Parts: sequence; C-alpha cells; structure tokens
Amino acid sequence: MPDKFTAMNPALYEYLVKHRSQQDPIAEELKAETEKLGPIALMQIAPEQGAFMALLARAIGAKNAVEVGTFTGYSALCVARALPEDGKLLCCDVSDEWTSIGRRHWERAGVAHKIELRLGPALDTLRALPASTRFDMAFIDADKTNYRHYYDEILKRLRPNGLILFDNVLWGGAVNDVHNTSDDTIALRELNDAILADERVESVMLSISDGLTIVRKK
Repeated sequence: MPDKFTAMNPALYEYLVKHRSQQDPIAEELKAETEKLGPIALMQIAPEQGAFMALLARAIGAKNAVEVGTFTGYSALCVARALPEDGKLLCCDVSDEWTSIGRRHWERAGVAHKIELRLGPALDTLRALPASTRFDMAFIDADKTNYRHYYDEILKRLRPNGLILFDNVLWGGAVNDVHNTSDDTIALRELNDAILADERVESVMLSISDGLTIVRKK
C-alpha cells in the first residue's frame, strides 16, 4: 500500500501555514514575542493548529470552552476569537509570568472579556467547578501525566457532541518507541489507548503539529 501521507519539509510546511484563512496580526505578534523566550517557546501551539481549533469552535457553535495549559495565551486567543461575544473561555494555568504575556494580547485583541484565567493546579480548578457546568469544547495541553485526570473531569462536564482536543499525543514519535519509558510517554500511550476503548466517545488522531486527538462525546 502506498503511504497515505505527505512528508513535510520546511518549504512545504511554510506553504501549508500560509494557506489558512485565519491571518491574525495580534496572534502573529504574540507568537513572535513567545519565540523570544528561547527553547521553551516550543510549548506554544503551531499557527495552523490555532486556526484549526478556531474553525472547529465556530463549526460546532461553541459558546463555553475550557483550556488546560495556557502558556503565553496563543491558543486561548485563537479560541476566544471564535467564540460569540457572550462566549466564555476558562483558562487553567500555574504561571502568572507566562500568562501575563497572553493577557496583554487578549486585551489588545478585544477578547479579554471572554476569558477567565484561573491560576493554580488545573485539577483543583476543574474539581471545584459546579456539577452543572457544561462545556462545548476543551483543549488539554499541560502536564502529560495528568492528561487522563483532566479528561475525566472535563468529559463529565462536556455536552453531548462536545469536543475535547489533546495536544502532543504523538510526543515526537516517542509513543511508538517501545524503548522510551519516560513517565510522560507512558502517560500519553495509556491515554491514547484509553480513549480508543472508551465507548462514551468517538475519536480521531491527526498528525497536526505534534499530534492532535479530537474526541467527541456521544
């Protein structure tokens, strides 16, 4: 069977990134500022992923969303732009330093009123939410060993046909390397297998950036 994928190279990737509808100058400025942080900037999602997430949010008519792992706020900016004026995005993170970068850009983009940032362990934040809380969409991009716990807390608060997106599910290819036994890799493997076996949802894993799994609650 021939390969059903096209291998990327820098020139082709640049072509891909340019051919997206969402061209947001404030997001580009945020991306550039984040890159000045050095190697840690790799924690920021790719621009095509941000555009894809915004498109999904609009397509399902998302109004209430949650994000676990905000970093400098690029993904939050993309999703908040896609929400209606009375939409709400709950952002969970532990760093005031990194999220302060995002807050400045959210204000400039006119979406700060849609975003509620809660600093502290995300599990504590999620578990403290009222049982009646309902989300239309969630994005999980934080400490990998807690992905499964974030999934459990969010899924029970997700509306039917709502979506949960997981970042880094390929983990640079490590999930398919039997010799890699790091805690993060094992946690991601177990999560990937658990989602596949979970009859409450249907899912697809895509090779966007470092791997993006989309889960739909039945």
